[in-house]
Amino acid sequence: MIMSNKNTDKCLEEFQKLIGYDFNNSELLLLALSHSSFANEEGMAHGVLKNSFNNERLEFLGDAVLELAASQYIYINNPDMREGAMSKLRASIVCEPTLCVCAKRIGFQDYILLGRGEESTGGRERASVISDAFEAVIGALYLDGGLDTAVNFIYDHIFKDIENITLFHDSKSALQECMQSYGQMVEYKDVGEEGPDHAKIFTVRAQCKDYFSIIASGHTKKAAQQECAYRAILLLKEKGLFPASKGK
Repeated sequence: MIMSNKNTDKCLEEFQKLIGYDFNNSELLLLALSHSSFANEEGMAHGVLKNSFNNERLEFLGDAVLELAASQYIYINNPDMREGAMSKLRASIVCEPTLCVCAKRIGFQDYILLGRGEESTGGRERASVISDAFEAVIGALYLDGGLDTAVNFIYDHIFKDIENITLFHDSKSALQECMQSYGQMVEYKDVGEEGPDHAKIFTVRAQCKDYFSIIASGHTKKAAQQECAYRAILLLKEKGLFPASKGK
């Protein structure tokens, strides 16, 4: 198993408090949070080949558990939904951007164990790294505490806010559709970018006449636009304008 140290032990202890579950086998959690870059560097430091001791296999398992839980949730809570719509909804729940949003809401990315190289190139904010580790933890919970334990975690951190989560998945299209109902179009303008090429941050403004002007940032222009659109939707919902009001 991957070597542990005091800092790693503290990380695991704090993470278990964060999710409200104490692992019977803490090595499963260590494995779930260990990115391949961390495992490789630990192996080099101790003269042991450890490239297989990372979270990739647990991520594979967690993905399957999440698919099952999402399928059951959709089936039970949408009795009139047809199979095609169910598949589309499930895809929006288990996709990388959705899982990344859910994980970052609890500061999950702070606990991922990364190698120095991956850390220096912005890996801690990379959606693929975060979502893979999130699924790996689901897999670890399944092995450590059974299906109910893993599903409870999924309900607490994904299904509780399912409406906003699925809305975020395709917020640009949802926002555009809403504003077209008012005879308006959403414009996205680049505001600026900063940082080195491997960890660049893009800032974008989304605006629509008198309705909103939102600025947001992301590691890609697409991510920044998506965040702008999501924030705009939340603002419109507060004003009772999303979806488009019948009395417009």
